[in-house]
Amino acid sequence: MYLLPAIDLLDGRAVRLAKGDYDAVTVYNDDPAYQAQLFEEAGATWLHVVDLDGAKSGNPDNLKVEVGGGVRSLEAADRLLDAGATRVILGTALVRDPDFAQAVIEKFGPDALVAGIDAKAGEAAVAGWTEGSGVAAADLARRMAAMGYEHLVYTDIARDGMQTGVENDAYAKMAAAFGNPVIVSGGIATAADIRALAPIADAVEGVITGRAIYEGTLTVADGVAACDGTFHLSDRLEEEERPLTIEELES
Repeated sequence: MYLLPAIDLLDGRAVRLAKGDYDAVTVYNDDPAYQAQLFEEAGATWLHVVDLDGAKSGNPDNLKVEVGGGVRSLEAADRLLDAGATRVILGTALVRDPDFAQAVIEKFGPDALVAGIDAKAGEAAVAGWTEGSGVAAADLARRMAAMGYEHLVYTDIARDGMQTGVENDAYAKMAAAFGNPVIVSGGIATAADIRALAPIADAVEGVITGRAIYEGTLTVADGVAACDGTFHLSDRLEEEERPLTIEELES
């Protein structure tokens, strides 16, 4: 597992939405590039960036740092990869334009692409989460696997930005449908939430978190450590109601 601190771009600023609601916006940084630098300095090796303007409009509007949101043409994907993106996330196009989804995987290969599936009550949402698709998220995951996709971000919209923890069963089922581990998105509030994924570790490739880092309930360093399976003494103290023994302190 690895940590992916999130930067959601809206009007050129780093923001978070509550449950994907464009009317429930919290601005965390007016300089997304500087925010990315802070994440890197804190130990993050991956960054999850979504262009909310592009996701809603269908055009990637923040090209300098964009890796997902509004990517619905080969040209858009090509520009992002040429600009330095490691992987490009596709979302709405997976549902609305399966021919494009097939063409882009054939052109760029599975290492350069991520299937982004965002769901409400098990149904894949599109157009920046503003519309339902009528397609079951698990069925869409199976389609993407059949096309050759090997990376998938699954977002539980009801938990996104709400810091309510993760429903392990939902991600285990999605990984089973996809046939590969998935990237967890939505609900992470603390390092304990990441450690709670341990029972389904084989089903998890990475963990995305945004609001928790911005609001101070999770540091990048602790998130990276939790994903690595290394724990800080402070984490263990939180979990233990009794004092630690000398042997435990030295372990």
